[in-house]
Amino acid sequence: MINNRTTKRGISRRTALKGLAASTAFAAAPFSIARAQSDVTLRWWSPQAAPAQVEAYELQIANFKAATGIDVQFETTSDEGYAPQLAAAFSSGEVPDIVTHLPSFAVQSYYANGLLEPFNDVIEAIGSDDYFAGANNVYRAADGNYCGTGIGNSAANMLWLRRDLMEEAGIDSAPETWDELRAAVSAMQTGGLFGAPLPYGRNSMTSLIFIGFIHQAGGQVFSPDLEVAIDNEGTRNALEFYREMREFCPPGATNYSWGESLTAFVSGATATGIYTGRVLANVNAQNPGIADHVTCVRYPRISTDVAPWTFNDFPSVFIPAQSQNIDAAKQFAAFLFDPEGYIKQLHAAPGHVLPVLQSINNNPMYQDNDIIQSYSDEVALMAESAAGGFNLGYESAEHQSNEKAGEIIGSNVISELVQKVVINGDNVDTALSDASMAIEAIVNG
Repeated sequence: MINNRTTKRGISRRTALKGLAASTAFAAAPFSIARAQSDVTLRWWSPQAAPAQVEAYELQIANFKAATGIDVQFETTSDEGYAPQLAAAFSSGEVPDIVTHLPSFAVQSYYANGLLEPFNDVIEAIGSDDYFAGANNVYRAADGNYCGTGIGNSAANMLWLRRDLMEEAGIDSAPETWDELRAAVSAMQTGGLFGAPLPYGRNSMTSLIFIGFIHQAGGQVFSPDLEVAIDNEGTRNALEFYREMREFCPPGATNYSWGESLTAFVSGATATGIYTGRVLANVNAQNPGIADHVTCVRYPRISTDVAPWTFNDFPSVFIPAQSQNIDAAKQFAAFLFDPEGYIKQLHAAPGHVLPVLQSINNNPMYQDNDIIQSYSDEVALMAESAAGGFNLGYESAEHQSNEKAGEIIGSNVISELVQKVVINGDNVDTALSDASMAIEAIVNG
């Protein structure tokens, strides 16, 4: 059950539902909104700003303004740059009123530092019973409140494959283990075609993807009670395999982040990919010649004795506590889940961000999409994988929520570990010891 304690600026469910029947445009919405009492312009930040997504945001903004009189100004951040941008905003007090699509572990860190407004009443306004089971667990803070909610789910480390290249290489089935993956990419790597686009840069993608490799080797970064535990056999095996995979990646992978890795597979430069379902929309738009051959599976692990581990960054919605428009921001946060705008936002990159509400997933408007229908098996697998997914802020069902995860990712300690061992050839014992001490310093700082 939701903790019903709200701040003095919170919205009640009665207020949230007031006046819904007066607007046929929102008759299917799981919430409603109150008419604005004064002129307000909200600032909305998100790193997700592809043209189709911005088009969806513009619809949501227009519909919200028509219903409330409240205007919203959309502003773009970036996947790699949001941390310093938000740090500057929090420091100056010039904060956005609402932020979306940042990973849940960043939200936990901000809330633990007193920077966010509790989100309980917004979740109730949206309809807590409509969420998929456990969807908000990752947002439960140490004080029992929720620090945000999910704008969607993502399966960010799926293994993308091309059936045509597999057939040409004599590969009968998708790899399930690292040995099988190494053999597959070796067989498919010919001429100018590389086997994989793994990231090796000093950035968040390398950190986040490599955490997946640690778990796929049976390791962990923290113990369930949040003791630093990165120096383990699983991490050592993951480093060794990541080093072995380097020869199958393009030379530029030393600096790869999300965009470069995605483009490498979509363009046909690599035989496999590692990304979310954005691959589907991009392939169909940019390289339709391979569209009929593309599929995905859960990323392989060291052996079938180790359970698959899917990285879900739990793209979020949250409200900075310094906002001067808390009530309006909460109304807009709930309004983001109005079916018309929410479905258009999800359709901007079908399969990339997956719905968190059961009613949306079952809505014929959501299912009525060429990519979702054409790749129904892939989308279903991503939805299942994401629903059972984890990240550094929530490493397993046994782990406590880790409010330091965002700081650790932002520090690049883990991507530096990869670069030291894999790129520079540093001693693994020394590198792991340094990484453990750096993480300890962040935890205790």
